[in-house]
Amino acid sequence: MSTDPSTTSAPDFRAEARALADHLRDLRRDLHRDPETGLELPRTQARVLAELEGLGLEIHTGRDLSSVVAVLRGGVRVPAADAAGTGTGTGTAAGAEGAPAAGTSAAGTRTPSVLLRGDMDALPVAEATGLDYSSTNGAMHACGHDLHISGLVGAAKLLAAHREQLHGDVIFMFQPGEEADRGAKVMLDEGMWDAVGGKPDAAFGIHVWSGEPGLFLTRPGTMMAGANRLFVTFRGKAGHASRPQDSLNPVLPLIDFCHAFQGMVTSGFSVFDPVVATITQLDGSTAVNAIPGEAKMGASVRTLSAETTAKFPVLARRLAESVAASHGAEAVVDWIEQYPPTVNDDAEAAFALDALRGMFGAERVVESPDPVMGSEDFSYVLEEVPGAFLFFQVSPEHIDPAQAATNHSPLVEFDDALLPDQAAALAGLAWARLAR
Repeated sequence: MSTDPSTTSAPDFRAEARALADHLRDLRRDLHRDPETGLELPRTQARVLAELEGLGLEIHTGRDLSSVVAVLRGGVRVPAADAAGTGTGTGTAAGAEGAPAAGTSAAGTRTPSVLLRGDMDALPVAEATGLDYSSTNGAMHACGHDLHISGLVGAAKLLAAHREQLHGDVIFMFQPGEEADRGAKVMLDEGMWDAVGGKPDAAFGIHVWSGEPGLFLTRPGTMMAGANRLFVTFRGKAGHASRPQDSLNPVLPLIDFCHAFQGMVTSGFSVFDPVVATITQLDGSTAVNAIPGEAKMGASVRTLSAETTAKFPVLARRLAESVAASHGAEAVVDWIEQYPPTVNDDAEAAFALDALRGMFGAERVVESPDPVMGSEDFSYVLEEVPGAFLFFQVSPEHIDPAQAATNHSPLVEFDDALLPDQAAALAGLAWARLAR
């Protein structure tokens, strides 16, 4: 069989995906009715495994979370000297009996590989859409991960149908725990690269978003912010509110710190590497006539670079200690880096834009002018593998995009009629990247 990608024309994934439309819609709605949160998603995992059965994929499941990693072996094996990929792992796959490790043929040649990712967890949000397939268990796929699962299943079906013409391997990463549990990092720490035989050459993920339906967006460089949490505790001396002279009220330095906090942000960071810092929690006494022993604040801090992420706690600690000292109090600062910024590889982002424009037309594929200040744990994958993260806008046609409820809202709606395009986009990116 020829190993020249130019001799194999790309399948019409959009047309083939349309034939899967009803199945993908039904799958998505079944998942939507029965959402699960966090790292343990046993029912969701079981449904994914059932969908992948019969596709001839090598299957790996997680130890400490309900993940699924499936590997599709392409029929065209590229000799090691010709492979453009950089993955060099030598781990043994635990999938199909007698199968070689991912990216490695029985003869020992190295072939390129691409990872496609879909996250699976829901949010602890009570749904209020009134849809006939609404969740009733107190959780909701308010961020569209039910579409991510269904779209990735669709991509696996599309690519498996063309296994013999595929110039490399595709890794399908079904990930729990994106919303708050760093599921991607858990999967990496468990040894996902070893399980599939090494790091892939590229990685792509698509996230649904509210907005003009059918539009794909990405950009080179930073695509999404890093998510961080700041907690500052001021410690004083508890006492009776009628005798403040006998106490040291920590609420007073807390108030001063919160007033100075926004000034620290605007003066301490460049507008060209911006920070969004929002105070969301204040905690003092539980009794109005009691001075507490300590008072606390919490803030969400979004950063767009590693430099800013490292600088922020230094400035916050300096400010807190200065304010505390002026009151004779003590300050304790806790800084938690939840997710790093999601940074696209410039070349892979440009490739993704070109590939999708070829599939869907230039009018449906846009280079985002700015990063998004939300966060994503696909950032952990992109720290180790060049790739790109994309948005796909899927507000229903009957909803004005300017008025549409946003991701994480109990009222948000996503149009699953666009699932075939999502599946085709993922399959097309993998096919085109392997055929380069």
